Amino acid sequence: MTDSTATSGTRPFRFGGVAPLTTDLRTWRDRVRRIADSGYSTLLMPDVPRWQPAPAPTLAVAATITDLRVGTWVYASPLRPAWSTAWEAHSLSVLTDGRFELGIGTGRPGIEEELRERGLPAPPPGERLGQVRDTVTELRDLDGSDLHTPVVMAARGPKALALAADVADTVAIALMPGDERDEITRVVRDFRAAHDLELAQHVAVTGDTVAPFMASPDTDPAALRAADSLAVLPEDPAAAADEIQRRREEIGLSYFVFGANAAETFAPIVAELNGR
Repeated sequence: MTDSTATSGTRPFRFGGVAPLTTDLRTWRDRVRRIADSGYSTLLMPDVPRWQPAPAPTLAVAATITDLRVGTWVYASPLRPAWSTAWEAHSLSVLTDGRFELGIGTGRPGIEEELRERGLPAPPPGERLGQVRDTVTELRDLDGSDLHTPVVMAARGPKALALAADVADTVAIALMPGDERDEITRVVRDFRAAHDLELAQHVAVTGDTVAPFMASPDTDPAALRAADSLAVLPEDPAAAADEIQRRREEIGLSYFVFGANAAETFAPIVAELNGR
């Protein structure tokens, strides 16, 4: 492995784990503690109604278990009014003494059907981006001058990336199953050339294992590997560490988010690279 010590223009590595509460509470608490003990910086919760407890109260509990940062990965802007999301985010920042990060985006593919099932309007993408902007605007107003809740925005197209450059502290480039490495590398490099923001990588697949809540259950790991997708990392920790360092050097990605099922597998990587 090459020396990954952060230098001028290179952001230090940090790592997050998406750990929804899908077991009994004691088992989940033990998992949260193990993630913290492995050196991860952030404990993250998905926004999937009915599959798990709601993100805000779950994250508030997680913040009492360890000193980890906590965050949403990510709130879907059409699921709740902008003022409500902003209020939750600001409240979590206050209750965690500034350890909360608001992850937000316009919603995963297929969210239109879910919105209709819940009796909610299914606005077009442009309106959903407007909801993201409104949420962050409300949040900044609530935070005032004494608090700054970090915002992580999932973005992909030109309009979403332009908004992310305007309102976010960190940008997670949203990936689709057919995306090839060269295409996403070009998008990220073009964005990075104009904006000095932390860039995050959502890693949904480790080897042949798909992380719950991070990709569709019918995701084909072999097809993603054939496309050289950035959504996949090797299961072998040494090979994964080399690939992570390559992605920072060649693309500029420095914040890597794994599913909880891979958190312990990658614990040696996190211990070695976190903060470097």
